[in-house]
Amino acid sequence: CPCEASFRCRVEINSRADLIRRFHLWRPYLHMKSMLRCAQLLFAVLFSLAPVPSLGQTEVAPQKADPVEVQGSRNSQLGLADSANAGVVTQKQLEARTVYRPGELLEATPGLIVSQHSGEGKANQFYLRGFNLDHGTDLRTTVDGMLVNQRSHSHGQGWTDLNFLIPELASRLEYRKGPYYAEAGDFGTAGTASVVYANALPQGIASFSAGKDGLRRSLIAASPAFGGGKLLYAIELFHKDGPFVYPENFRKFNGVLRYSRGSEDNGFNVAAMAYSGKWNSTDQIPARALISGAVRSRFDTIDPTDGGLARRNSLSAAWQRSDDSSTTRANAYVLQNRLDLFSNFTYFADDPVNGDQFAQPDRRITSAVNASHQWHMTGLGVHTDASVGVQLQNDNIFNGLTSTRARQLVSTTRRDHIVETSAAITGELSTRWTPWFRSVAGLRADRYRFRVESDNPDNGGGASDGIASPKLSLIFGPWSKTEWYLNAGRGFHSNDARGTTIRVDPKTGDPVDPVSPLVRSSGFEIGLRSEFVRGLQSSVSVYRLDFDSELVFVGDAGTTEAGRPSRRDGIEFSNYYKPVEWLTIDADVAFARARFRDSDPAGRRIPGAVEGVASLALAVDNLGPWFGALQWRYFGPRPLIEDNTVRSRSTSTLNGRVGYRFSRSLHAEIEGFNLTNRRDSAIDYYYASRLRGEAAPVDDIHFHPIESRSFRLNVNL
Repeated sequence: CPCEASFRCRVEINSRADLIRRFHLWRPYLHMKSMLRCAQLLFAVLFSLAPVPSLGQTEVAPQKADPVEVQGSRNSQLGLADSANAGVVTQKQLEARTVYRPGELLEATPGLIVSQHSGEGKANQFYLRGFNLDHGTDLRTTVDGMLVNQRSHSHGQGWTDLNFLIPELASRLEYRKGPYYAEAGDFGTAGTASVVYANALPQGIASFSAGKDGLRRSLIAASPAFGGGKLLYAIELFHKDGPFVYPENFRKFNGVLRYSRGSEDNGFNVAAMAYSGKWNSTDQIPARALISGAVRSRFDTIDPTDGGLARRNSLSAAWQRSDDSSTTRANAYVLQNRLDLFSNFTYFADDPVNGDQFAQPDRRITSAVNASHQWHMTGLGVHTDASVGVQLQNDNIFNGLTSTRARQLVSTTRRDHIVETSAAITGELSTRWTPWFRSVAGLRADRYRFRVESDNPDNGGGASDGIASPKLSLIFGPWSKTEWYLNAGRGFHSNDARGTTIRVDPKTGDPVDPVSPLVRSSGFEIGLRSEFVRGLQSSVSVYRLDFDSELVFVGDAGTTEAGRPSRRDGIEFSNYYKPVEWLTIDADVAFARARFRDSDPAGRRIPGAVEGVASLALAVDNLGPWFGALQWRYFGPRPLIEDNTVRSRSTSTLNGRVGYRFSRSLHAEIEGFNLTNRRDSAIDYYYASRLRGEAAPVDDIHFHPIESRSFRLNVNL
């Protein structure tokens, strides 16, 4: 775009009327100095779209124009976002990030921390808005329109395994935080993250990487023209041992095949994906084991036979159609997931002879259909977008919990067949009442049905539940390129189906009370977003999030724990600054206060709740053939028990990259991770475990270290 405004947007212009309408939508957000330049561009395109008379006929029917793309440094969210904590991270911004593992791509979401406490093939650990989200609970994550969170999972509710993600295929990341959006249902209270895959690549990719600790990666991808559309394919091979005493030997295969026609607004795509991973785990170790010499280093383990295998296969399709008056979108997919996970966190506390290793097999087929229709209406000077949608999902699950020794079966705790079905209807009304005020009112209604067949008939049966979640957002402005937001809404998360039908503890035989299938959450926040300073986009928000009960199914024990009602208050401050053409700066900071709302002698702190998060990222490009980035990440101390007498230390990492472009297609770069070689923890827990030779279990801090300093060479052809 020839204008000097700091914004980026992508639109498809289908008609003169559409062009004029979009120009008037943009108009309030452009620099006055730049408006003439934009007008020159837009009306030049308008002239090219005009019907042209020809000899022998009165007029020629106008043809549909090619999409016109207007680009700047970053997507401006003024006039588009419904809260201060919604945004879009572009492909160029994602490419500038230095990520150690695929899931860390989500850290482009301000305030989100992605960690790991086990082998590389295991789902990541997530922190956001004062939550230790475990392996994905309350962070709704989708890739290419498919929900990644797995319900009623063997190891953890909302299991989010992103190892199948190929960063080079991501065209953008869309994020939202808080329960204020009708589209976001289960697991969406803390936030949502949506990775959108590209239909086509600007050019083919042949990438090869090598690094310390046995790291090797190869990626081949391209999107040639085929059958009137684009056929995108990608194949990734990956291996890594890590710095651990017992090598992880993580082996990964990824494949994507995708056919598409048309554009994102008018077209369709069909995609098939396949992923397979195998690994050995170095799980968290107790601090006393390192002090006493029971382990050789921070990278040693107590049980070297931990590890796992994961497989994921999917078939999906998406269709979109839009014009001046309406937009229709639909997608459907079938997912097959398999996991065999072997873990040992307490060592010899329960079984001094065989040890406490346990296996959590999980097999599932997930099918889902999502559809929505939106009407664009204008009347009496008011523009309104009204939308309705339906979301259907069914999970057919076989999972269990067994005791093992060196991955060999010792005994079975429980085995279950679960069928979990849900249906949701959503509605949203977005109205621009005046040039400076608009509102978004939404409502979703969810219905869940659980059916459990257990090896213990007392723990089988059925359950069902429904919940309604209203939403409301009020947006004021922009004034001086600044918008203000008021957001309020209710959400929920589902509990494990086994917890809704349980009657007997599968280990002890003691009676157990079932839990509520759905747990309500509510939140509100005040925020603002400003682009008043040239080249700077800033947002700040103050929020509160409440949960009626943080009920959790404890997969490691095969039973449930009824959590206490909780509250989180916090403030977030996010900035994106482009002072010159070759430099961009991202700076984010977030603080949260997490407390249980009831009184209990144990205390009111929520174990593992993150209290402070900060990040600073610098990216350099358009500086001749050179490019690079530097990224600092920090998350602060956390309470590990309710009375706050035991706390974790803070964790800080510094990653960077520097590269050189030899030609348009050939470039090489060196990535560095943990450049300061800090000896911090990726995660900390406090619980009782028993080492071999100890008379009884001992309460201790258990930690998993961040990886030591390492480098990776990438060559892209």
